[in-house]
Amino acid sequence: MIPKLDDYKRKWNVESDLSIKPGLEAIKAALTALHHPQDQLQVVHIAGTNGKGSTLTFIEQIAKNHGLTVGKFMSPCIVDVHDQIQINGEPITNKEMDKIFQQLSLSGLSGKLTDFELLTCIAFLYFAKKKVDLVLLEAGMGGREDSTNVVTPLLSIIPSIALDHTKFLGPTIQSIAKHKAGIIKQSRPVVIGRLSEEALIVVKNEAENKSAPVLALGEHFDVATVGEEDVYRNKEQGLEIPHLTRLLPGKHQADNMALAITAFIKIAQHFRIPLEIGKIQQGVKSAQLPGRFEEVMPNVYFDGAHNPASANALVQTIRSQFPNDPVRFVIGMLADKDVDSVLQLLEQVSDEFYFVDFPNERAMKAEDICKLSNASKKVILTDPVSFIQNATNEPIKTFVTGSLYLLGIIRELLTR
Repeated sequence: MIPKLDDYKRKWNVESDLSIKPGLEAIKAALTALHHPQDQLQVVHIAGTNGKGSTLTFIEQIAKNHGLTVGKFMSPCIVDVHDQIQINGEPITNKEMDKIFQQLSLSGLSGKLTDFELLTCIAFLYFAKKKVDLVLLEAGMGGREDSTNVVTPLLSIIPSIALDHTKFLGPTIQSIAKHKAGIIKQSRPVVIGRLSEEALIVVKNEAENKSAPVLALGEHFDVATVGEEDVYRNKEQGLEIPHLTRLLPGKHQADNMALAITAFIKIAQHFRIPLEIGKIQQGVKSAQLPGRFEEVMPNVYFDGAHNPASANALVQTIRSQFPNDPVRFVIGMLADKDVDSVLQLLEQVSDEFYFVDFPNERAMKAEDICKLSNASKKVILTDPVSFIQNATNEPIKTFVTGSLYLLGIIRELLTR
């Protein structure tokens, strides 16, 4: 369930399906009925297991610093449906959402789409109406059969490929890579992160079949961290950008930043705007994203790690940022995730875990997650909000993690 989406659906008598239904037939028919708003947009399309949101945020800030108006469509929500659709960092308003739902109610689409397909249509309509310069479009799941895969982008980005959503995308890295690579389009560049050899073969084959130039991190461009700063180097462009400082910590975020800079070089060429090193540095410095090693209160951090790859990134970042500090986890997860592997990774840096239930039809019961944990201190929390509020006064780092959906719910409860 996407918070507050149902309020609009009831108000305007528009029905959509909560389920996940991969495939493009329904979304293409809907966009035809809506006169193809996506064709009016200049799009950067991103799909990958992890790193999508951070990479788009780096691009967003760099592009804004170069004077572009930027629309961004991402998932899941931070608090409610409005923040999934943004222009220059500002969520769509209630008034604008009402206008678009009024249009949808007259379009004959009620009952024909899933919630995510409906939201994809809303994003396209909003960005087209506002005539944004650039749209940053995040695939919801996979890529090839995701409802966002109806655009011909300026370029595509694949930050990472790992095991996740195996029920829909298949049980192997190759099958998942095949889905992610589906966003690569004919003769359009694709920027890729540090992929495993088996994923890289699939992606490069797709790119070759579509005559799409590949720009690979570690091959065509790279990033090095020197002290507190990063240095970006691009062999193809003969470009070096020093003195890059990030608010988003961790080596994985340096990689996401490098992907974003490489993508923006192509964006700047498309819009024929001069690339300014100072504006790239400022954009990188200002990039922040809720739920990514985010300190929400003193000693309390939110991180959306929900699969083994992102849990490993969280563990490595904790080790680098807090090498001598005690750490504990407040965790809730979806049942269709690799819960065992995530717990094993997090248990490398803590032996103290607190498990929570949260309202999501896919959520695993806290009691069941607790049984899987090998931690010596395991507690099922009935009042996580009070626990988190009290944690600010304790000499231990508390990380709330396991699901972006969980973070959204607790964030909303903390603000009440």
